[in-house]
Formats: sequence, structure tokens, C-alpha cells
Amino acid sequence: MNHQNEIILYQPNNAIEVEVRIENETVWLTQTQIAKLFGVKQPAISKHLKNIFSSGELSEYSVYSILEYTAADGKVYRTGFYNLDTILSIGYLPQLYNVMCRLLNQNPMQENNGIARR
Repeated sequence: MNHQNEIILYQPNNAIEVEVRIENETVWLTQTQIAKLFGVKQPAISKHLKNIFSSGELSEYSVYSILEYTAADGKVYRTGFYNLDTILSIGYLPQLYNVMCRLLNQNPMQENNGIARR
């Protein structure tokens, strides 16, 4: 397996592995991949994206792109991807912040590695 375009986050007893697309100097993930990264269901990500875009925190037009990818079956599919700015915005939502801290194996009540806590 080619690990060049993957992010692997380790937890104490298991690992989360998400293959990422790197294009135009940023990381791109689908809603399903973002959900897997944060350990939640895809509808939760969809809800958070709707709130991020409706609040004006991010403009969907600048962080969303329809890209082609080749699936395991060899077929080429056009799918919506979100860039790193979007992934980070979702990660800093209070509802998912503790999930991110668990993924990083950090205590959410402490300030570690210069990461500001909400």
C-alpha cells in the first residue's frame, strides 16, 4: 500500500487511516473521509458544514471542489472534496473539539503544543 498520500492518526488501541488527496498545495477530503477522521457519522459533518457556510466563517466556493478520483473498481468518479481550511474549521467546533483531542491523545482541559483550547 502506498502511504505517500495518507494521514494516519494513532490511538492507544487502534489506528484511524484516511487516504488524502493533495492538490494545489492543500489537502482535500470528502465528507465521508472527514467523518471518519473525526469518528462521527457523515450527516454530522454535513450539518457542521451547513453551519460554517451559513455563518460566513468560510465561503463554500473557496473551500469546495468537485474532483475526479479513480476508485478500487478502476472507474473514475467525480466527487465533492473540501480543503484543509474546512477540515480545520470542523475540528475546532466545540462539538468535535474533544474528539480531536482524543485523536491527538491530549487532555482537552490543558494547553499543549501551542494549541489554543476552547
